[in-house]
Amino acid sequence: MLAHDTALVFGRYARQTLRSRFQMLFGILMPLLYLLFFGPLLTDLPLGSQGSSWQVLVPGLLLQLGLFGASFSGFSIIIEKQTGVIERMRVTPVSRLALLLGRVLRDALLFVFQSVLLVLTALVMGLRAPLVGVLIGFAFVALLSVSLAALSCAFAMTVRTPQEFGPAINAIAMPSMLLSGLMLPMALAPGWLDVLSRFMPVRYLVDAVRDAYIGSYATSSMLYGVIVAVGFTTLAVTVGTRVFRKAGA
Repeated sequence: MLAHDTALVFGRYARQTLRSRFQMLFGILMPLLYLLFFGPLLTDLPLGSQGSSWQVLVPGLLLQLGLFGASFSGFSIIIEKQTGVIERMRVTPVSRLALLLGRVLRDALLFVFQSVLLVLTALVMGLRAPLVGVLIGFAFVALLSVSLAALSCAFAMTVRTPQEFGPAINAIAMPSMLLSGLMLPMALAPGWLDVLSRFMPVRYLVDAVRDAYIGSYATSSMLYGVIVAVGFTTLAVTVGTRVFRKAGA
């Protein structure tokens, strides 16, 4: 029943996305600009880590894509509340967990698709990474997208207007980007900043994907990344489901 309901909800939102090429491609714009205009600046700089500058930058850009894209996924919930879609869903027998999973799985698929486009562009610019490492990176993008999209949807259920939603999400997403070492490894940061960054879950995912991109899979960073990614996703989906059930969405 849950799988059937999730597939129905996923199909509805997937069809909406497929009808909007702008939505599919616009989300990749900011990481792509970083790749084109920021990446070449790092080519000859010592970044304090193994691998090329592209193997440092591209994993960060992939997770930046998931971070900012999924964090704003709940914006559509606010629109649906204002147009009465949520009210109509409340009277259906569809599982509340399916209503959440259908949405966030659509988001995860969208951001993985955008990640593929980003990696293909990076390969043209000089990225060299093992296929297994690239696939591991896509898996981390999917987990991050699911977790942040679930929390974003849950938060959207508790606010009334986009004016409340947008600034709050920005206030969380921007420090997360700066303190997670998405652009540059936190090993380059002063000690106090490196310590502070360890309270950011995304930091562990970034370190894991960077290891994967140089072909290092059995590392402590990979272990911590998997634990944090799976734990954070489980927590986020649990919180999101409870909010949906409480709201009767």
